[in-house]
Amino acid sequence: MTLMKLYFTPVLLLLALSCPVWVVSRSLPVTDKGQMDNSCVFYARMLLENITNALTQPKLFSGINCTSQNMELNLETRTPTVCSPQESCTMDIGRDLSHYYKFLSAQPDPDRLLGSSVLYSLRELMALVKVSNHFDERLSLCKVMKGFQVRTITINRAIGYMVNLGEHTN
Repeated sequence: MTLMKLYFTPVLLLLALSCPVWVVSRSLPVTDKGQMDNSCVFYARMLLENITNALTQPKLFSGINCTSQNMELNLETRTPTVCSPQESCTMDIGRDLSHYYKFLSAQPDPDRLLGSSVLYSLRELMALVKVSNHFDERLSLCKVMKGFQVRTITINRAIGYMVNLGEHTN
Protein backbone atom coordinates (compact mmCIF):
# COMPACT_ATOMS: atom_id res chain seq x y z
CA MET A 1 0.00 0.00 0.00
CA THR A 2 1.21 3.48 -0.66
CA LEU A 3 0.34 6.85 0.66
CA MET A 4 -3.25 7.49 -0.16
CA LYS A 5 -4.78 10.83 -0.73
CA LEU A 6 -8.48 11.49 -0.12
CA TYR A 7 -10.79 14.10 -1.61
CA PHE A 8 -12.68 14.28 1.61
CA THR A 9 -9.79 14.11 4.09
CA PRO A 10 -9.48 17.91 4.20
CA VAL A 11 -13.25 18.09 4.68
CA LEU A 12 -13.05 15.62 7.58
CA LEU A 13 -10.25 17.67 9.11
CA LEU A 14 -12.25 20.89 8.76
CA LEU A 15 -15.29 19.13 10.19
CA ALA A 16 -13.20 17.84 13.07
CA LEU A 17 -11.80 21.27 13.86
CA SER A 18 -14.96 23.31 13.47
CA CYS A 19 -17.86 21.12 14.48
CA PRO A 20 -18.97 20.16 18.00
CA VAL A 21 -19.42 16.59 16.74
CA TRP A 22 -15.71 16.11 17.29
CA VAL A 23 -15.84 16.86 21.01
CA VAL A 24 -16.05 13.07 21.33
CA SER A 25 -12.57 12.71 19.86
CA ARG A 26 -11.08 14.38 22.92
CA SER A 27 -10.92 12.75 26.33
CA LEU A 28 -13.58 15.08 27.68
CA PRO A 29 -17.25 14.38 28.23
CA VAL A 30 -19.64 15.59 25.56
CA THR A 31 -21.37 18.73 26.74
CA ASP A 32 -24.20 20.78 25.36
CA LYS A 33 -21.96 23.88 25.17
CA GLY A 34 -22.25 24.35 21.45
CA GLN A 35 -25.17 23.87 19.14
CA MET A 36 -24.75 22.46 15.66
CA ASP A 37 -24.32 25.37 13.31
CA ASN A 38 -24.40 26.01 9.60
CA SER A 39 -20.68 25.26 9.20
CA CYS A 40 -21.40 21.65 10.23
CA VAL A 41 -24.10 21.46 7.58
CA PHE A 42 -21.72 22.93 4.99
CA TYR A 43 -18.87 20.51 5.75
CA ALA A 44 -21.22 17.52 5.92
CA ARG A 45 -22.63 18.44 2.50
CA MET A 46 -19.11 18.87 1.09
CA LEU A 47 -18.21 15.44 2.44
CA LEU A 48 -21.27 13.90 0.78
CA GLU A 49 -20.46 15.59 -2.55
CA ASN A 50 -16.85 14.38 -2.42
CA ILE A 51 -17.91 10.80 -1.66
CA THR A 52 -20.48 10.88 -4.45
CA ASN A 53 -17.86 12.22 -6.87
CA ALA A 54 -15.36 9.55 -5.80
CA LEU A 55 -17.94 6.84 -6.54
CA THR A 56 -18.15 8.06 -10.14
CA GLN A 57 -14.40 7.71 -10.82
CA PRO A 58 -14.18 5.02 -13.53
CA LYS A 59 -10.45 4.51 -13.07
CA LEU A 60 -10.86 3.84 -9.35
CA PHE A 61 -13.31 1.00 -9.90
CA SER A 62 -12.17 -0.30 -13.31
CA GLY A 63 -13.57 -3.75 -13.96
CA ILE A 64 -16.23 -3.31 -11.28
CA ASN A 65 -19.79 -2.17 -11.86
CA CYS A 66 -19.91 -0.30 -8.57
CA THR A 67 -23.53 0.80 -9.03
CA SER A 68 -24.71 -2.82 -9.01
CA GLN A 69 -22.77 -3.77 -5.87
CA ASN A 70 -24.25 -4.02 -2.39
CA MET A 71 -23.08 -1.55 0.21
CA GLU A 72 -21.30 -2.20 3.48
CA LEU A 73 -22.39 -0.05 6.41
CA ASN A 74 -20.75 0.43 9.76
CA LEU A 75 -23.15 -1.47 12.02
CA GLU A 76 -21.31 -0.66 15.25
CA THR A 77 -23.10 2.67 15.68
CA ARG A 78 -26.74 3.72 15.91
CA THR A 79 -26.54 6.94 13.87
CA PRO A 80 -29.63 6.16 11.75
CA THR A 81 -31.85 5.45 14.75
CA VAL A 82 -30.63 7.53 17.69
CA CYS A 83 -30.61 11.31 17.51
CA SER A 84 -32.08 12.08 20.88
CA PRO A 85 -30.51 13.14 23.12
CA GLN A 86 -28.16 15.17 20.96
CA GLU A 87 -25.10 13.85 22.80
CA SER A 88 -25.86 10.28 21.69
CA CYS A 89 -26.29 11.42 18.12
CA THR A 90 -23.05 13.39 18.04
CA MET A 91 -21.13 10.53 19.62
CA ASP A 92 -22.41 8.06 17.01
CA ILE A 93 -21.67 10.48 14.16
CA GLY A 94 -18.15 10.89 15.52
CA ARG A 95 -17.72 7.11 15.70
CA ASP A 96 -19.03 6.70 12.16
CA LEU A 97 -16.70 9.34 10.73
CA SER A 98 -13.75 7.88 12.62
CA HIS A 99 -14.55 4.36 11.38
CA TYR A 100 -14.76 5.40 7.74
CA TYR A 101 -11.72 7.66 7.99
CA LYS A 102 -9.65 4.78 9.36
CA PHE A 103 -10.86 2.40 6.66
CA LEU A 104 -10.43 4.79 3.75
CA SER A 105 -7.06 6.09 4.85
CA ALA A 106 -5.77 2.51 4.74
CA GLN A 107 -6.85 1.92 1.13
CA PRO A 108 -4.31 1.96 -1.70
CA ASP A 109 -4.65 4.90 -4.08
CA PRO A 110 -1.74 4.79 -6.54
CA ASP A 111 -3.45 7.16 -8.99
CA ARG A 112 -4.45 9.63 -6.26
CA LEU A 113 -8.07 9.49 -7.36
CA LEU A 114 -9.40 9.73 -3.81
CA GLY A 115 -7.79 12.99 -2.93
CA SER A 116 -4.93 15.38 -2.75
CA SER A 117 -3.76 15.48 0.88
CA VAL A 118 -3.57 13.37 4.04
CA LEU A 119 -2.66 14.18 7.62
CA TYR A 120 1.11 14.45 8.08
CA SER A 121 1.38 11.57 10.51
CA LEU A 122 -0.54 9.20 8.23
CA ARG A 123 1.67 10.17 5.29
CA GLU A 124 4.81 9.26 7.23
CA LEU A 125 3.45 5.88 8.31
CA MET A 126 1.93 4.91 4.97
CA ALA A 127 5.00 5.85 2.87
CA LEU A 128 6.60 2.53 3.75
CA VAL A 129 3.65 0.40 2.70
CA LYS A 130 3.64 -1.00 -0.82
CA VAL A 131 0.90 -0.45 -3.38
CA SER A 132 -1.60 -3.25 -3.65
CA ASN A 133 -4.24 -3.08 -6.37
CA HIS A 134 -6.12 -6.35 -6.01
CA PHE A 135 -9.63 -6.72 -7.37
CA ASP A 136 -11.04 -7.81 -3.99
CA GLU A 137 -9.64 -4.72 -2.27
CA ARG A 138 -11.13 -2.42 -4.91
CA LEU A 139 -14.45 -4.28 -4.70
CA SER A 140 -14.42 -3.86 -0.92
CA LEU A 141 -13.57 -0.16 -1.32
CA CYS A 142 -16.50 0.23 -3.73
CA LYS A 143 -18.94 -1.36 -1.29
CA VAL A 144 -17.69 0.57 1.72
CA MET A 145 -17.76 3.86 -0.22
CA LYS A 146 -21.39 3.19 -1.15
CA GLY A 147 -22.21 2.45 2.48
CA PHE A 148 -20.35 5.58 3.57
CA GLN A 149 -22.31 7.61 1.02
CA VAL A 150 -25.59 6.38 2.52
CA ARG A 151 -24.31 6.96 6.06
CA THR A 152 -23.20 10.49 5.09
CA ILE A 153 -26.73 11.21 3.87
CA THR A 154 -27.96 10.11 7.31
CA ILE A 155 -25.33 12.28 9.01
CA ASN A 156 -26.40 15.27 6.89
CA ARG A 157 -30.01 14.72 7.92
CA ALA A 158 -29.09 14.34 11.59
CA ILE A 159 -27.00 17.53 11.56
CA GLY A 160 -29.78 19.39 9.75
CA TYR A 161 -32.26 18.14 12.34
CA MET A 162 -30.05 19.29 15.22
CA VAL A 163 -29.48 22.71 13.60
CA ASN A 164 -33.22 23.18 13.09
CA LEU A 165 -33.92 21.98 16.62
CA GLY A 166 -31.42 24.53 17.96
CA GLU A 167 -33.06 27.32 15.94
CA HIS A 168 -36.50 26.48 17.33
CA THR A 169 -35.34 26.29 20.96
CA ASN A 170 -33.59 29.68 20.93
